[in-house]
Amino acid sequence: MKTLMLSADAPDTAAIAAKLIREGQLVAIPTETVYGLGANGLDEGAVAKIFEAKGRPQDNPLILHICGPEQIGNFCAQVPPAAYQLAEAFWPGPLTMVLPARDIVPKRTTGGLNTVAIRCPDNDVTREVIRLAGVPIAAPSANLSGKPSTTTAQHVLHDHDGKIAAIVDGGPCRVGVESTIVDLTEQRPRLLRPGGIGPEALLTVLGDLVIDKAVTAQIDADAVVKAPGMKYRHYAPTEPVVIVSGSREKAAAYIRRHFEPGDRVLCFEEELPLYEGCAPLSYGREADVNTLSAGLFAALRELDDPAVHQVYARCPEGGGVAYAVQNRLKKAAAFHIVNAEEEV
Repeated sequence: MKTLMLSADAPDTAAIAAKLIREGQLVAIPTETVYGLGANGLDEGAVAKIFEAKGRPQDNPLILHICGPEQIGNFCAQVPPAAYQLAEAFWPGPLTMVLPARDIVPKRTTGGLNTVAIRCPDNDVTREVIRLAGVPIAAPSANLSGKPSTTTAQHVLHDHDGKIAAIVDGGPCRVGVESTIVDLTEQRPRLLRPGGIGPEALLTVLGDLVIDKAVTAQIDADAVVKAPGMKYRHYAPTEPVVIVSGSREKAAAYIRRHFEPGDRVLCFEEELPLYEGCAPLSYGREADVNTLSAGLFAALRELDDPAVHQVYARCPEGGGVAYAVQNRLKKAAAFHIVNAEEEV
């Protein structure tokens, strides 16, 4: 199979991509978060191709991408008012809601659950593809399962060249980390995955929010999860990642004591001089967390190299998008964190 590279700026791209989706093919689509590996979310055979292409566990649910809040009721049942309030506040945008699924949504899409994750992406060409296809697009991140996510079309081509029908090239993703996921099927809203919409912003609409254990710690391998990115080691290069917390100076001292040939350091741009000679790689500026979220996965993909033995990573503090960056790095490190302030 030859994978077509379609420019988002070309006038016929949305129509070509929509036709491929209707035919049951896989098309990588750009969003404001990451590139998604898309298929007709109502076609079990097409959805099965996503799991095959990614090597994705069958119990890991997919997200349905729709054109707007007017489509929520087509695929979700018993929709609470909070869903429409969140949609009004944050759609189109990096927010996914988990709601009771209608029978029209296949179990393969929902990971065998009676709930479905749904969102409206903030990307004009992708919403047009959905509109022209006439079906919701199921689309997890377009990386190979467990690997760092794809934030450019070239990342997708690297992972799936010759295995999928087309890639819509919309340039680098603006947010750079996957969407925030909120479960609205329980008595209290629950944050399942942080993303471009921080907990603080959600609270302004919901007034209440529970943080799921999967956000802050590794959960059991046999746990049943309602959303992607909760259970398995995600976003990770092949080699071990260790997060080193603490002040710049103490973190640098700890890393320099333990650094060996073949190791790499993933740090903030402001810290590069502290790691001279330690093969440092910056993924953005600590003073501008948006650069960290936009640059994180590209950096992790660069570090996914057999020649690298171990990665020492620096992680931002705080809420909002920083909270999402923390989550992704902790997932990549399987929650292996060292506090340099406590090390002798």
